Formats: sequence, structure tokens, C-alpha cells
Amino acid sequence: MKPVDELPPLTEADRARAEWQMWVPDVGEEGQRRLKASRVLISRVGGIGGLVAHELACAGIGTLVLAHAGNLKPGDLNRQTLMRHDAIGTSRLDCALATLHSVNPDLELIGIAENATEANAEKLVSQADVVVCCAPLFPERFLLNRAAVRQGKPFINCAMYELTGQISSTLPGVSACLACRTPEAPPDWKRQFPVFGAVSGTVGCIGAMEAIKIVCGIGEPLYDRLLSFDLRDMRFRVFHTKRRPDCAVCGNR
Repeated sequence: MKPVDELPPLTEADRARAEWQMWVPDVGEEGQRRLKASRVLISRVGGIGGLVAHELACAGIGTLVLAHAGNLKPGDLNRQTLMRHDAIGTSRLDCALATLHSVNPDLELIGIAENATEANAEKLVSQADVVVCCAPLFPERFLLNRAAVRQGKPFINCAMYELTGQISSTLPGVSACLACRTPEAPPDWKRQFPVFGAVSGTVGCIGAMEAIKIVCGIGEPLYDRLLSFDLRDMRFRVFHTKRRPDCAVCGNR
């Protein structure tokens, strides 16, 4: 973590926006300055990633790097809270950027109209201090996990299906990475699946809190732990994970 004297000062607008959260023990002015100094990559700003981005914008994160390709469809609107009905048919990324700017005009936004690929994953991750993956497809998740491990960047993996959600975090070289737990994509996983916006929003808010904890150095991030919940009966469980020495991604770190 950067020394305190290298962190940017807070403006009066920063203080006014963040006043209530700066009352949280262990956050204070230093924690808020750490948020302002940080850059977070969010891959996909749909149902989950949009909530991550919104909460981080409200929290006063300094820079958001948002990667998302494609145009808005009517079926996106039940969960993608950064989007607007009148933007159907236009870029989802542009709509997300406009909404976030209206929430926090002091936020630095870097929009990349691409999804993670073999060609761009390393470059995407290099632009941030923390990576939050909200991609629906496992190949994208694996690429970002690998790039984050290589570059030593904390990696937060957020996922949901129907009324269930999962969140885990990786500290490269210390805790289990995504590939330790899921070496291969499930064979029956599809791009489209049952989803309620309230469920993806729950995952997104928890994922945003993970990023805040990691940036501020507070609490216990979900390193070597997988948080799983089912909102059908409000059951929350934590599973402990362990680094695999033979992991193809992080085993040699």
C-alpha cells in the first residue's frame, strides 16, 4: 500500500460526499484518500458489474476502468441498473459511463468497448490496482484471473445464477485463484440463464464491498473463501478454499 503522504488530498466535495462512510472505524480520511488514489477494472458492467461500478462511484473511488462491448437490448433492463430504456439499441458502455458521471462527476472513467480476450486481457488488467470480474462466460473469467495473477493484482470474482450468487477474492501468490477452484469451465454453462436483478444486485454490492476492503486495507476479504448464497431461502454459506500446488495459473508463484 502507498504511504499516506503519497495519497491525493480530499477536496471539499470529496469530504461532503464521503462524510458518513468516513465515520466507519478504520476508514476515516486515510481510507477515503486510498479510495481516491485507486483504479478498479470492472469487466462487464451489466447486472452485477453495473452495481459494482455504481457503488464504487458513490464511495469515491478515483478511477473506474470499464470493459464492455455490445448494444443495449430490452432483456437487459431487468437487472442492468446503469442502463436506460431510451438507450435501447445504443452502446451499453456509453450509457453506463453517462450514468456514472451523473452519480459522481469527479470520477475518472475509462471506457473500453471490448470484452476480455486473449489479445487484450493483460492490457486491461495493467490499467488497474484491483480487478473485479463480472463476465458471464468462463473463458473471460479465466483470462482475467490469469492476467491478475501474473501482474500480482487482487482479483474479485462475482457470479450468479437464478436466485444464487457466489463471490470470492484472490491475492496472487497468497490465496487460491479461480483456476485452483475451477480448473475448467462447466460443460453445460450458457451465455443466457435465469436471472433476477435483485440477485445480481446483491452479488454486485458484496463485490463492491470486497473492492473497498481491499483498497482501504480493512476487514477480511474473501481470500481462500467462497461466499455462496441462495436467496430462495436466504441461506448464506462460506466455503474454505486452498491453493493447489499444481495449479496451471498460480502453482509456481
